[in-house]
Amino acid sequence: MGGPRLFFIYAAVSLIPIVALGSILTWHDQRTGSERALTQARAQADVIMQMAISPALDTRPLSEGLTSRELSGLWAATDLAVYSGSLNALRLRALDGTVIFADNGARTDPLGPDSAAFQAAVAGEITADVVDAPSNSGEQVIRVLQQVIPTATGQATGILQVYLPYEPIAQEIRAQQRLTQFYLAAGLAVLYVLLGVVSWPPPRRLREYAAEQEHQARHDPLTGLPNRSWFAQQVTAVLNSDGDRGSGAIVLIDLDRFKEVNDTIGHSAGDQLLRVVSQRLAEGLRTDDVVARIGGDEFGMLLPSIVAEEDAFTVLRHVQSRLAAPIHIGDFTLTVEASFGVAFYPQHGTELTVLLHNADAAMYHGKRGSDRIVMWQPEMATAPSNWHVIRTELEAAIARDELDLHYQPKIDLATGTICEVEALMRWHHPQRGLVPPSEFIPVAESSTLIQPLTRWAIERALSDQRAWRRAGVDWPVAVNISAHNLEAHGFVTIVRDLLAEGGADPADLTLELTETAVAADSARAEETVLALADAGVRISLDDFGSGNTGLRQLRSIPVAEVKIDKTFVTNLGESEGDRDLVAVLIDIVHRVGARVVAEGIEDERCADWLTAMGCDVGQGYFYHRPSRWQSLLAAWQARTKTQPHEMVGR
Repeated sequence: MGGPRLFFIYAAVSLIPIVALGSILTWHDQRTGSERALTQARAQADVIMQMAISPALDTRPLSEGLTSRELSGLWAATDLAVYSGSLNALRLRALDGTVIFADNGARTDPLGPDSAAFQAAVAGEITADVVDAPSNSGEQVIRVLQQVIPTATGQATGILQVYLPYEPIAQEIRAQQRLTQFYLAAGLAVLYVLLGVVSWPPPRRLREYAAEQEHQARHDPLTGLPNRSWFAQQVTAVLNSDGDRGSGAIVLIDLDRFKEVNDTIGHSAGDQLLRVVSQRLAEGLRTDDVVARIGGDEFGMLLPSIVAEEDAFTVLRHVQSRLAAPIHIGDFTLTVEASFGVAFYPQHGTELTVLLHNADAAMYHGKRGSDRIVMWQPEMATAPSNWHVIRTELEAAIARDELDLHYQPKIDLATGTICEVEALMRWHHPQRGLVPPSEFIPVAESSTLIQPLTRWAIERALSDQRAWRRAGVDWPVAVNISAHNLEAHGFVTIVRDLLAEGGADPADLTLELTETAVAADSARAEETVLALADAGVRISLDDFGSGNTGLRQLRSIPVAEVKIDKTFVTNLGESEGDRDLVAVLIDIVHRVGARVVAEGIEDERCADWLTAMGCDVGQGYFYHRPSRWQSLLAAWQARTKTQPHEMVGR
């Protein structure tokens, strides 16, 4: 309905200038006809002057009167003209305005000598005007005034005032106007129709263009999915719907190892992959669900009417299964994996920024774990309102050297001596005091700060190592690294440079990484781990048993040490199931030639059982809590017995 209505409005508005144009042209034509009639009257009056009046007059001024000969000639000429209808009335007037001769014998005239027309004639101008006939007949005539110039002298002797019939001229003008108006009306009508025909498509094209611009503003040009802006509007509208909001889920999806597609088979293949993924995401959702491309290889979903986590799992597993189907691009067959982070409203937030932050944190945990669909939990990240503050302050803390390393010893269970120390990061905030790692490490890992933070930790650990060596002990040091470090280009070079700058033997440095960190980007991570091992750095697999990919990693990467997660160690004294599992893990790790470290030892019974089972190294509060290396060294030097638990008080 908008199109015809817009067209008719346009047609009505465009009619106004066309009618105005027609009126102006009609007025101009009428005026032109009148001017033509007056010009014709001037010419006719001049003919009367030349052919009838001038020959009848002598050279005397008219103010001196007329001779009988002159009167006779004038009467003859005037009677003939009046009779033929070419002249309505005639006056001869002196230059002072006195009527000297009139065809009807009158000696007065309505036109006074002081009038503009008479004075213009005295000055030599031929004036012509349409006026009422002097006979008061009600008809209109053309009055012409011009100088009387006898043929013999060429000097003005008076004023000729003639009244010529106007009606014949008016009829001719009206006939010409009617013809002109007909052609004008026909031409304007054709023009109006043509304008209508021409103007019909532009509004349609304008509407189509406006619709296209609106679509482009809300949709991603590559995939055709709604874009981030539109997605934010939809989520905000749902969250702001008073009383009708209900419950639902916000999902962020990030494709795993998408960059490798662009790097190996080209960006055009990457674009084609994104289009296929977008189509599969859209087809895998329910009717009321929404999917949008947030940017790059990241997508967002709005799942309304989701009440339980299992409902979200059901929907997303279906989407995940559709994504997993092979994709054929040229000569390549690709398999897509993606990480899903889920935040529920209103449980996990009622604002867009909060929900997106929480979903992003959950997605990050999904990338590090074996389960690619992760529901947000409060312990996954810091509060969204503090994220930017902590990130900014952490960057300043690195620059101002507010960070510190505490060390927890690893005890050789066979000899009771410290065989290595693990560096654990601490942040002493100038206003808030000690900030726990659980607050700032996730912030660093979800930003670019993880790279300089890890570099600082390795550099500081090697510096402390040089200091305690000067104090007489030779402890290797272990530093935890992130999955993002393994994915970063140049990380191996950074480690090599730090070892060289610190004059350290690569074998004196152990890099601890979780099995989920290796799984985050298997090919890239394994390549980095192999390069580090080739450089002589020891690799420790931390939190072993907390995921489901550990056995494959033991087979594929050169691990020097495996740390059994504390969840299996803490209750060894009471849990037979844990003892059976740990015994199996110790045997498996020994069979691949790696050293076994048991984390979380908190009592002597646990320590004794591990020693009896052949566990190589123990670590936990039973031996020593994390502290600065000076405190650890002092406790070591003060030991009086050979058993590890007697080395330091509990």
